[in-house]
Amino acid sequence: MEIDVTDENFETEVIEKSKEVPVLVDFWAPWCGPCRILGPILDKIAKESGEKFILAKINVDENPTNAQAFDVMSIPSVKLFKNGIVADEFIGAMPEKAVKDWIMQRL
Repeated sequence: MEIDVTDENFETEVIEKSKEVPVLVDFWAPWCGPCRILGPILDKIAKESGEKFILAKINVDENPTNAQAFDVMSIPSVKLFKNGIVADEFIGAMPEKAVKDWIMQRL
């Protein structure tokens, strides 16, 4: 499952939902080259994994509050939320296999 989140619905769509199922948040921006590489990789893995996790995407240009709250200094920044908190994270684009391995090891 994939959703777009904003500063307004982040608490409900990420924090609260992560108490039921892991939520992988992709902090990105449209001008970011590595974000455009990583985005489709995350989309593909989310579709292949079924309902093992929710992929949430948040545009940091339009929604700076949560980017600042979670110390996003560089994008793409991917954070895995479990039980309402950040369980793990990585920064930057990686090859598909590395991203898939990272996600599956943490679910």
